[in-house]
Amino acid sequence: MIKRKLFKELKGHIQRKEISFIIGPRQAGKTTLMLLLKEHLEKNNKKTIFFNLDIESDKKFFNSQDGLIAKIRLEIGQDSGFVFIDEIQRKQDAGLFLKGLYDMNLPYKFIVSGSGSMELKEKIHESLLGRKRVFELSTVSFDEFVDFRTGYKYQGRLSDFFSIDKEKTAAFLEEYMNFGGYPSVVLEEKLTEKRKAIDEIYRSYIEKDISYLLKIRKTEDFSNLVRLMSAQTGNLVNIFEISSTLGISQKTVKDYLWYLEKTYILKKAAPYFKNPRKEITKSPVFYFYDIGLKNYASGVFGGILGPKEAGFSFQNLIFNILNECFRESSAKIHFWRTKDKAEVDFVVDLGKEVVPVEVKYKALKEPHIARPIRNFIERYHPRKAFVINLELEKALSIAGTKIFFIPFYEAMKKMAE
Repeated sequence: MIKRKLFKELKGHIQRKEISFIIGPRQAGKTTLMLLLKEHLEKNNKKTIFFNLDIESDKKFFNSQDGLIAKIRLEIGQDSGFVFIDEIQRKQDAGLFLKGLYDMNLPYKFIVSGSGSMELKEKIHESLLGRKRVFELSTVSFDEFVDFRTGYKYQGRLSDFFSIDKEKTAAFLEEYMNFGGYPSVVLEEKLTEKRKAIDEIYRSYIEKDISYLLKIRKTEDFSNLVRLMSAQTGNLVNIFEISSTLGISQKTVKDYLWYLEKTYILKKAAPYFKNPRKEITKSPVFYFYDIGLKNYASGVFGGILGPKEAGFSFQNLIFNILNECFRESSAKIHFWRTKDKAEVDFVVDLGKEVVPVEVKYKALKEPHIARPIRNFIERYHPRKAFVINLELEKALSIAGTKIFFIPFYEAMKKMAE
């Protein structure tokens, strides 16, 4: 069993009246997490009931709120209890349905999950304003992956493990950058089984989320776009070029990219700028929620990564780490590129200040400040800057900015500080 950090947060919210709403990519482990929480409650003598709207026999209870309440009362009584509803995006007008249940002031706590982010965010969330707390479960993080692969021997002490056993750390990093963090992929040991697992995940996504939620019948163009985006990870996206390459309209490209964001495949980083005359202001860059799915789409899943491919995968990993670090704040993750080709991989906009972050897929031996980050410092005078690399940990100052060179496994802790 892969332990997930979100489990502790969910347990902490279990006594609150608000609906505990778990969202995230298909097959990221939401159902498993809910079943673990159900088991935890039952061990503490709490009454529970579990519905899965992917199962036809459960769907019939969702024809009306009265019908569902009757089923709940039959199974767990009229006193307090915990109601789990998995795959809520299958329910038509799910937001209004849940809002009605919540407003009845029933003695039940609802724990709900869904994977179709477009439906969930655009319809359900508006209806449940002030009635829910959202918990986003992504695929297995690098820390969770290493904890699992080391049998939880270093749980709570991974930082020590990373800094002392650098050979194993490098091996785990290579494995994670090849296969990503989908639980079913992580749990398989053989390469052939990992490939079957990631293929099933992708097919399930296309056949269920895309065909069902978006009513797209011809999925070939959509799949081609996913493959194209996997090869452009971290690069500027030109809608016109993609439209010409795929032979589909620019509007369709924009719509499909929006769908990919809303269904937890891609995440967009917008450019950071204050001087539109000198800085690129239109083209975004995209990263994948899961590196393994990116590799699958580009045909290198489980293959030996070349320096360039590895560099972009490492950059994708850092982007995901930054997003996890700041997911409960108002911070935004941008990038910075100018018309004279100066570029900084990420700019964390904290509102009152900005923090540039450069990513180097190298085991740096000595600190070196590249021209682009110098340019950013000269232009914006940030208090801090970070250069995330494989091993080097050091700090120096330039023009009033303190620059921290940190190994990737310290990124979350150092950025949080």
